[in-house]
Amino acid sequence: MKVFLYTIFALVAFAFNSILCRLALRGDEIDAASFTGVRLLSGAVTLIVISFIFSRGKNATGSGNWLSAFFLAAYAICFSFAYLWLTAGTGALLLFGCVQLTMIGIAIWNGEKPTAIELVGLAVALGGLVYLVLPGLASPPIVSAVLMGSAGIAWGVYTTRGRASSNPLAETTGNFVRTLPFMLLAIIPFLSKINLSNRGVILAVLSGAIASGIGYTVWYAALKHLTSTRAAILQLAVPVIAAAGGIFFLAETTSMRLYIAGGLILGGIGLTIFGRR
Repeated sequence: MKVFLYTIFALVAFAFNSILCRLALRGDEIDAASFTGVRLLSGAVTLIVISFIFSRGKNATGSGNWLSAFFLAAYAICFSFAYLWLTAGTGALLLFGCVQLTMIGIAIWNGEKPTAIELVGLAVALGGLVYLVLPGLASPPIVSAVLMGSAGIAWGVYTTRGRASSNPLAETTGNFVRTLPFMLLAIIPFLSKINLSNRGVILAVLSGAIASGIGYTVWYAALKHLTSTRAAILQLAVPVIAAAGGIFFLAETTSMRLYIAGGLILGGIGLTIFGRR
């Protein structure tokens, strides 16, 4: 039951990151660079406070490592800028479609031999992604699609590395703290375009402190009890949650292109995951 609750909380947090980011950027409440900075900083501060309480003042900045922090920062930066021109549902679909392809690709790279069905599934999923970003009615801008795809690759690597986590809170705290130098470097080119409002900062803090900081810690905790296949399958629910949230909170509309691409991506990935079984 604990693993189930951890997993549900993490998946909802992933979806609400998309909704909060889109909500902040759509209304021009905050610029993408500032949203990323506030998000990572608030996540780091929140986790340091929680770590201080649970570790009784010892090693409150956690452990973590620089490579995981790099992929976490890359994900957060690409994620924010991609959502300047994407809806919550389309963004989440692109993000987690690339996450699954990345995780499956890493598994193959590590020595897993794909079956014919798995290769067909990968081809179908890739075809869905290509169809989604092709020029035409309701297709997302190519720059945003590339940025969100890059965010998905970074998150897929970060998730894969997290499966070996022995102390989710300490490692997530350390990773967030180590993202701050990367975040500062990324913000420097956009200092002249900083745009902040109280509402935008609040949305970024909610995204960083709860949906990211606490959400990613809970996800790392759940990963210890999940196989790679189950972790991959479970994340397929995020685009559905995000799309529903986008309709409810943002009054966003969907298109036939999104439904078709979603069916191809999720169906192809599902075929790949279940093909070995």
